[in-house]
Amino acid sequence: MKTMQEQYNEYIEKFKANVSQDTQEKMQNAIDELESSDQGKGLSVGEKAPRFSLPDAKGDYVDLYEQLQSGPTIVTFYRGGWCPYCNMELRTYQQLIDDIHAVGAQLIAISPETPDHSLTTAEKNDLQYHVLSDKGNQVADQFNLVYQLPDYLVDVYKEKGLEVDKHNGDDNWTLPVSATYIIQQDGTIAYEYTKADYKDRVEPSEVVGKLKSL
Repeated sequence: MKTMQEQYNEYIEKFKANVSQDTQEKMQNAIDELESSDQGKGLSVGEKAPRFSLPDAKGDYVDLYEQLQSGPTIVTFYRGGWCPYCNMELRTYQQLIDDIHAVGAQLIAISPETPDHSLTTAEKNDLQYHVLSDKGNQVADQFNLVYQLPDYLVDVYKEKGLEVDKHNGDDNWTLPVSATYIIQQDGTIAYEYTKADYKDRVEPSEVVGKLKSL
């Protein structure tokens, strides 16, 4: 089984070979600008996770604090099913779902996509865990993860046929920073990994290792 990072490295090599230098520079510039801004810094270890209830792909609501009654919960925010890095991450978590459940924990994946698009993501990747729709990034905002895509990057996405606005059901062009949390049963954040660069994500096996050590 390839690690998520091995999958990323293979994809990045192909990406660099097939995408113009100008486009690559714009994408990197957007990452650098986000990194140096105040946007999307996320919550920290020791803080309380906000209470939220969000619909899954079938319209059933999942409440974080109800999930916590049965054990700790991994909450991971992803950009959307259109994002190849997100899909690789989600599939890698699926390969580890038995290990997560074995320690009495749950996994929740959240994106701003509409429930219909979340369903497509869940079905495409055969995900057997909660995939929730945070329309308008309201919960991501409570976690301090939301950022605005710069206009030049919106143009790049449109040129590539990435209709983020249609996936999200609005025209705001905001996204959550890719972030992963382990939340203890009392709602306290025990672990977090938040990076401005969407290619920089914690290996799911490392998260499961942290979960087992709690």
